[in-house]
Amino acid sequence: MTQNQVEGHNKWVLPLFMIGVFMAALDNGIISAALTTINDAYNVDANWGAWGVTIYTLGLAISVPIVGKLSDRYGRKKLFIIEIALFGLGSLLVALSPTFEFYLLARLVQALGGGGIFIIASSHILATLPKEQQGKALGALGGVNGIASLIGPNLGSILLDFTGNWHILFLINIPIAIVLVYLGFTKLTETTADTAGKLDLMGTVLLSLSILAIMYGLTNLEGVNIVDSMLSPHVYGFLLGGIVLFAVLLVHESRLEKRGGDPILPIQLLKRGPYLMTLLIGAFSGALLASMIFIPAFTEQVLGIEQSKSGYWMTPLAIAAGIGAGAGGALTDKRGPIFTVVLSGVLSGIGYVLFAQFTDAIWLFIISSFIVGIGIGVILGAPLNILATESAGDNQGSALASLSLARQIGMTIAPTIYAGFITRGFNELPTLFATDFPSKLQQNVEAANLSPAAQAELGTLIGQISSDTDMQALVGQVQDPALRQVITDTVSDMTTLAAQQGFSGLFMSAAVISVLVLFGAVMLKSLRK
Repeated sequence: MTQNQVEGHNKWVLPLFMIGVFMAALDNGIISAALTTINDAYNVDANWGAWGVTIYTLGLAISVPIVGKLSDRYGRKKLFIIEIALFGLGSLLVALSPTFEFYLLARLVQALGGGGIFIIASSHILATLPKEQQGKALGALGGVNGIASLIGPNLGSILLDFTGNWHILFLINIPIAIVLVYLGFTKLTETTADTAGKLDLMGTVLLSLSILAIMYGLTNLEGVNIVDSMLSPHVYGFLLGGIVLFAVLLVHESRLEKRGGDPILPIQLLKRGPYLMTLLIGAFSGALLASMIFIPAFTEQVLGIEQSKSGYWMTPLAIAAGIGAGAGGALTDKRGPIFTVVLSGVLSGIGYVLFAQFTDAIWLFIISSFIVGIGIGVILGAPLNILATESAGDNQGSALASLSLARQIGMTIAPTIYAGFITRGFNELPTLFATDFPSKLQQNVEAANLSPAAQAELGTLIGQISSDTDMQALVGQVQDPALRQVITDTVSDMTTLAAQQGFSGLFMSAAVISVLVLFGAVMLKSLRK
C-alpha cells in the first residue's frame, strides 16, 4: 500500500469499527426495556422471557474465543464482514419471529454475529496502527463498548415509547449492518496472523460446550442464597461438567501444540503468569461494569426518582465512561498500561465508597457517577488489551477473545452477588419496622402538627406495631387523613432505609473489587519483570 492508501485506510478503520462495536454492544441492553412487551407478545412468563437475554449472553460467550481465533487465521476484514452480516440477519429474524422458540434461535444468531466484533476491531487496530496510536484507538473502542452497554436500556425505552413497537429495536440494525458490510468491503484492508495448520475442530467443540455449561451454571446462581443455590444440580452439575470439559480441552490443546498444530486456545499464553493475571483483572473489570445496571433502581428506590425517568440518570455515568475511556487510551500510550489500571482501581474505589456512604442527594449522586464512570471507562479499552496482547505474537485475536470471555464471566457472576445485597436489605424491613419505625414516626408526627384527634388515634395504633405487622393493612385502618399520610410517609422512609442498606452493601462490594483491580495491577507489574 502507498502512503496515501495507508492514511486513507486508517481514516476509515476507527469510525467503521466503532459503529460496529456500538451496534453489537447496544443490543444486549436495549432489549431489557422491551422484555415485558415481548413476553406479552409471545404470551410467555417472565422466567421464560428472560431467556431472550440469557441466550444472547451464552451466544456471546461461545462466539468470542472462536471468532478471535478465526480472525487471526482467515483474516479480520473477512470475519468482520461475516460477523456484521450475521448480526444483521439475526436482527431481521428477531423482528420477524413468528414464535417464541424462533425468537430465541434468532437471538442466538444475533449473538454469534455480535460476539466477535469488538475482538476483530481490536486485533485489526493492533495489526495496522502504529504503536503510539494504539492506546487511543483501543480506548475509543472500549469507551463506545461501555457507553453502549450503559445507555442500551434507556435508548430502548425511548424508542419503545416513541414507536410503541418492539420490533423497531431490531429493525434499526439492518440498514446499519448493510452500510457496514459495504464499507468493510471497500474501505478495510485484510490482515491475518502468520498461522498454519488445520482448524482445531475438536478444540472448538470442546471449548463451546465447556463455555456453554459454565455460563449456564453461573446464570442459575441465586443472589440471596448463593451458597445453597450452588448445591442445585442446575448449578454445580453444569459448572462441574464445564470444568471437566475444559480440563479435557487443555489436554487436547497441549497434545495438539506438541504435534505442531494450531490450538483454538492460546495455550502458551495460558501458561504465563502475567497473562493469567490480566484475565483475572479482566473478570474484575466485568464485575465493576455489571454494577452499573443497578443505577436506575438506585435512583428510584433511594433518591426518589420517578420510575419512568430513572434510566435517564445513567447519562452522567455514560458520559464519564466515554471520557475515561479516551483518557485511559492516552494514558496507556504515555504512562503505560499498568499505571492506567492502577488509576482505574483508585478512581472506581473512591466513587463506589461515595455511592455507598454519602449519596443521599442528586448532586452527590452526579459526582459519584462521574468518578465511577471515569474509573470504569479508563480500564474498558486500551490497558488490558495492550497487556493481553503484548506477548501474544500471532495469537492476538485469541488473546483478546480470552480476555473478553473473562470479562463476560465477571459480568455474569457479579449481578447475582449484587442483587443478593439488595434483597437482603429489603429482608431487613420487618426489623426496621420494629426498631426504627417508632422513632421516625414520632419525628414525622412532630413535623406534621397533627390534631388532638389524630394524636389520640395514633396512640391506639403504636401498640400494634411489631416486626410482623402488616403495615399496608395498618395504614388502611387509619381514619384521620393527615395521620394516614404521616404513617404512609414513614413506611416509605423505612423502605428507603432498607434500600439504602442493600445498595450500600452492593457498592461496598464493588469498592472491594476495585481494590482487587489495584492489587492485581501491582502483582502484574512484579510478574512482568
